[in-house]
Amino acid sequence: MELKIDYYSSVPLHFQIEQLLRELIKEEEYKNGKMLPTETELSIQLGTSRNTVRQAINKLATEGLILRRKGIGTYILDNRLYSKVSNWFSFTKELQSRGMKAKTYEMKIEFVTPPIQVSAFFNIHSKLKVLKLERIRGNEQLPFVYFISYFNPSIPMTGKEDFMMPLYEMMEKEFNIIAMKSHEELTALIPDKIIAEKLNISKKNAVLMRQRQVFDQSGMPIEYNVGYYIGEIFTYTLESERKSYLQ
Repeated sequence: MELKIDYYSSVPLHFQIEQLLRELIKEEEYKNGKMLPTETELSIQLGTSRNTVRQAINKLATEGLILRRKGIGTYILDNRLYSKVSNWFSFTKELQSRGMKAKTYEMKIEFVTPPIQVSAFFNIHSKLKVLKLERIRGNEQLPFVYFISYFNPSIPMTGKEDFMMPLYEMMEKEFNIIAMKSHEELTALIPDKIIAEKLNISKKNAVLMRQRQVFDQSGMPIEYNVGYYIGEIFTYTLESERKSYLQ
């Protein structure tokens, strides 16, 4: 799509640019995740100041049509990540179901003394160390979730497993453990400094915290996971059905 503005029009330049961007984000390539041109690129292409371009971009961002991330770029929010409570997967599978490819931006593995709620979940001594996996993940365009996973110490993990594989596939392949049941809690919150820095967002941006407790085929607790999602990107859907209209 060729971007042009009319310098002699009575319509303000920022409004013309806004309308051009509204048409641009309808293009299939941008719906599929391509980043929008930067402020500098647009200002050069259109022959206007960056402030004029920024005014137009900010309008679309305010409406929730696009998302801007410092040092990363701007992309449209049409391709949000959805997860259903009745059909949960590993993060990799969640993205694949939306036609996206998962990417790990940062990963840290260590054995730690876990928080008390994790020890209680695994029913272990509070000072027993467990494997902790921290990952910053997203699609190929940007990171948007910070995961912290703790694993039951009865699973003989060493920390050298292939965590680039879908997590539950790896556990089934390496340890014959099948993730069968998940208990989840969702909380909207304002991120602290650490979470904001991990996700490259302002401390004013809301995040969705999802706590997931995972059990295997025998009912054994296998993973305690906490995920912090950028609220503008992640949507969690709930489906319910009445068994009878009389109930």
